[in-house]
Amino acid sequence: MTELLDDDPGTDLREVLWRVRTQMDLPEGFRAEIIEADEDSGCIEVSHTGPHAHASAANRLRNAMDAHLSDGPYAVWFGIDIVDGRHVWCADAVIALEDDVENGTCEYGLAASEVPLVAEVVAPGHEDQERDRVRKRRAYARAGIPVYVLIDDHEWRGSVTVFTVPRPDAADYAAEHRVPYGTDIEIPEGPAKGFVIGEAITGPPRGDG
Repeated sequence: MTELLDDDPGTDLREVLWRVRTQMDLPEGFRAEIIEADEDSGCIEVSHTGPHAHASAANRLRNAMDAHLSDGPYAVWFGIDIVDGRHVWCADAVIALEDDVENGTCEYGLAASEVPLVAEVVAPGHEDQERDRVRKRRAYARAGIPVYVLIDDHEWRGSVTVFTVPRPDAADYAAEHRVPYGTDIEIPEGPAKGFVIGEAITGPPRGDG
C-alpha cells in the first residue's frame, strides 16, 4: 500500500482512499465503502453484510420489489457498487436498468446518476444505525439519488422511511414519510412507484407476540 501513498504527495485523501478501495479483495460477506470523504478527512468503512434477521428482511424486500418490476426494464440488485466521484457505496437493494448492471455505467460499477432508488435495512449496533440513518442519507442525497428507503428494526417498534426530493447542496432530502411497522407505505415515484412495503417484508411491530 505504501506506493499508493508515496507516488504523488499532492494527491488528496479522496484519491488515496479510492486507489486503496479499488485494490481491496474482501472475503465473502463483507463490503467496503467510502461513504463521505473530502480532501482532508474520510476513511474506507468495512462492514459485515448483516446478521440473519437483517439479511432476511433485505431478501424479502428485493424479491418483492423485483416481482413488482418484472414487466419493465428495471430490476433490483445487491452487491453492486454505486459510484459517485470518489465515493462508493454498496446498498442492501439497488434499482437499476438491467442493461446498466450488465454493462456498467462507469468503470467500477453503477454511476449514482443512473440509480433511481436505494434501500438499506439497518443492522444492529450504534455505528450501523448512525451510518444508515445519518451518513448514508446525506451521501445519497448529495449524489441526487431520487428515492432512499430505510427499513429500521431499531427505531420505535420498527419503522420504514421513504426519503424523496434530494437536495444535493444541502446533503438532505426535502420530503420524508415515516411509518411504524404494521402500517403500509408506498413508493411515490420512479420505476417502483406504487410498490407497497408492509408486514410481509418487515414482519410485525417489534415486541408483538
